Amino acid sequence: MEEKKGNRTIAIGLMLFALFFGAGNLIFPASMGQNAGENVWWAVFGFIFTGVGLPLAGVLAIGYSGCKNLQELASRVHPKFGLFFTVVSYLTIGPCFATPRTGSVSYEIAVHPFLGDGDNTMIMVGFMIVFFVISYWLSASPQKLVDRIGKILTPTLLIVILVLIVKSFITPLGVPQAPTAAYATASLAAVQGFLDGYGTMDAIASLVFAILVIEFVVEDGATTPKEITNEVFKAGIIAVGCLAFVYVFIAKIGADSVMAFGIQSTGAPVLSKSAMILFGNVGAIILAIIVLLACLSTSIGLITSCASYFHGLVGGVGYKAWVAIFSVFSFGVAMFGLKTIIVAAIPVLMFIYPIVVVLVILTFLHKVFDGRQCVYAWTIGLTMITALVNGTQTAKISLGGIDTFFNTMVPLHPLGMGWICFALAGFIIGMIWKSVVTSSSGADA
Repeated sequence: MEEKKGNRTIAIGLMLFALFFGAGNLIFPASMGQNAGENVWWAVFGFIFTGVGLPLAGVLAIGYSGCKNLQELASRVHPKFGLFFTVVSYLTIGPCFATPRTGSVSYEIAVHPFLGDGDNTMIMVGFMIVFFVISYWLSASPQKLVDRIGKILTPTLLIVILVLIVKSFITPLGVPQAPTAAYATASLAAVQGFLDGYGTMDAIASLVFAILVIEFVVEDGATTPKEITNEVFKAGIIAVGCLAFVYVFIAKIGADSVMAFGIQSTGAPVLSKSAMILFGNVGAIILAIIVLLACLSTSIGLITSCASYFHGLVGGVGYKAWVAIFSVFSFGVAMFGLKTIIVAAIPVLMFIYPIVVVLVILTFLHKVFDGRQCVYAWTIGLTMITALVNGTQTAKISLGGIDTFFNTMVPLHPLGMGWICFALAGFIIGMIWKSVVTSSSGADA
């Protein structure tokens, strides 16, 4: 029985890894490795914090909180905030950005390199239709998610990635070169790596995917909060351990590749050119397999999670109908192309990520301040201010004097980390408020 349970935990952990791991998780560390050069390991350190540590913390936070979903957790700040933040999060990792990106990246790396220079629009449309039809079919039966992903797709994905990594050690592409300006020093590389990790969107996704993991853990017999947390932790460690392994070595491939073909505009050509050098035409096929498996797995998880949430939020529309809606919408957005999707997503992520980090930290500190709403509200409220400024500045929207104030007076803001100071200030104010104002029926906003 214990052996069977252990195998199930491994399957759930691999499923969680597959849900996290889309092609963006290959592209971002590859590009980061190229630009970080000799400082690649400092950049990897920062990237692992947001790309590995935060997803694990997010999964554990949901299990530790005892909340049924992200909306219930975010509602500790305020019910209206809970609804707003949850809808924005689901749309971000769902049909607006992450899900369409899985289709676009699949086409750009797994299909486009094999085509000629002519007009390939119809081929792209056909590929996207097939990709999202398959995503719909697999998402329509979520009870089979563990077997389909955890036991079949993910092990295959890891084997293919391992082959690419091993070959890169046998015949190295080169040695790391001098870093670009954003990664010029160890500290700058670590900070930039931290921000690069935003692009994976995994910290946001962890607050969503955790619900699936908890459901599977409960189905396997975990009943008490302690048992659930322990099993979720085990599955989470398996998932993020696989993520860390891939990030480290894909970043190394990126750093070594500059000597071979120079710095590329994105991580996609870094991977395709590296695979071609390491394996020839076979390398391109290997890369295509990696990308298709990674993207398809992530697309399934995102559509499933989004459909489940909106099915519960909006009455009168069935689960499979939501799966169809999000599959079709994602197809439409994917047709705008990968570059457009990435550029549009960055300002939104600069707004959401600080809030996610602070909400997770507050969840673990919940008992320290007796779960008082005032601490949640003040901390998240001030964090949102600087997060909003981060987002607007990234979107090149001028705020005039506000921009000047934040750029010159707020520590770490030019590095995209000014929210730390605002979050600390909000937490301190919230704790003072807590000590001065007596809670009344648990409501003390």
